[in-house]
Amino acid sequence: MTTSLVQKYNVPGPRYTSYPTVPYWEDESFSGKIWQDTFIRSFNESNASEGISLYIHLPFCESLCTFCGCHKRITKRHEVENPYIEAVLKEWNLYCDMFPERPIIKEIHLGGGTPTFFSPENLKTLIDGLFLRAERAEHHEFSFEGHPNNTTREHLKQLYDLGFRRVSFGVQDYSETVQKAIHRIQPFHNVAKVTFWAKEIGYTSVSHDLIFGLPFQTLEDVVDTIEKTKSLSPDRLAFYSYAHVPWIKGNGQRGFKDEDVPKDDEKRRLYEIGKQLLTKKGYHEIGMDHFALKRDNMFTSFREGKLHRNFMGYTSSKTQLMIGLGSSSISDSWYGFAQNEKTIEDYYARLEKNELPVFKGHFLTNEDLIIRKHILNLMCQFTTSWDESHLYFKELPEVISQLDEMENDGLLIIQNNAITVTEKGKPFVRNICMAFDLRLKRKAPQTQLFSMTV
Repeated sequence: MTTSLVQKYNVPGPRYTSYPTVPYWEDESFSGKIWQDTFIRSFNESNASEGISLYIHLPFCESLCTFCGCHKRITKRHEVENPYIEAVLKEWNLYCDMFPERPIIKEIHLGGGTPTFFSPENLKTLIDGLFLRAERAEHHEFSFEGHPNNTTREHLKQLYDLGFRRVSFGVQDYSETVQKAIHRIQPFHNVAKVTFWAKEIGYTSVSHDLIFGLPFQTLEDVVDTIEKTKSLSPDRLAFYSYAHVPWIKGNGQRGFKDEDVPKDDEKRRLYEIGKQLLTKKGYHEIGMDHFALKRDNMFTSFREGKLHRNFMGYTSSKTQLMIGLGSSSISDSWYGFAQNEKTIEDYYARLEKNELPVFKGHFLTNEDLIIRKHILNLMCQFTTSWDESHLYFKELPEVISQLDEMENDGLLIIQNNAITVTEKGKPFVRNICMAFDLRLKRKAPQTQLFSMTV
């Protein structure tokens, strides 16, 4: 990758887990009543054919990792577990009271925070509580994020018995210098232990999350981390860019200086070399920043055009309705988004009033739905088309004109009413999606809202 391309396209840009992105939601027109109407509409359209997805946010962590951009609560007091689970199940029951029929759950993802902060017994209470008023889809996919330092064999066995078959372990980087800077001291043998346990128990997909661009991280660190990772042979990997956004996340990302973070070509080289190594070791690029071995169902989903992306990240199949439970969780009815109260105290207060704890959201216009489809296509399949009339929009000629320069740079091909991202262009897929982002174009941010695209 040439220096000029990195300099040219390294601008702040969204990661597009949604469109419109959260800063462009029209909060002023949001109402809880209309939100209920949208998720009931979506439920009626999709429950019988697809089922629904649940994302459950478990926000507690025992220590702060300074690379993290998630909503979390730092505590060592485990007596917080039971009240939180009771609140999540109360929220779920409020939704169940509104569903016209018993929901069929196809996907569950436990995120955080640190889901394995909770005891195996309490996680069982949570999952069992969900199914008091729901059915499991025949081909369900349940997954969770595990911290290698506190995930026990009991955690893995209990969740396996509850139907979980995928686990993602946060690795980030094995360098002691990097780990100290990000406050995540995590020896290789801890990761190896939980990976082997998961495979032995029967998990069919074990994933490792790696990050490039961390403070003090060198090329040698990235190579060493990938070599160690390959020795454990996880089925899939996330290899993504560290989002340095201290202006949003405050002191959590001020444990080091800005100049300690690799930038521009130095950072991009970490990705390029890392990607080359992963490819040599049998991993195939799946969507943005994700890689999988051929045996993993994410690879199959990508090849069959079934890959989907939402607030849980990439998923191997689509459900139209995704409900977020827990503080700060975001729900997606396809026609609208709704975010829960961010603080645990506000979340509890709303539930005590028997109210859905949503505090802001956005209802998608017809234009939003078209743009969302194009961005999803690009993010999940590296291609999109407007051959069908319902995917055409009046600003499309302007979008194509804006993409001409990227085509000249070899990042994409425009032909036959379609755009295809080239191998050279995959690292710039966020930039390509930004050409479709009409809301971003109409109202450029006055302050930096997003991390850099490169």
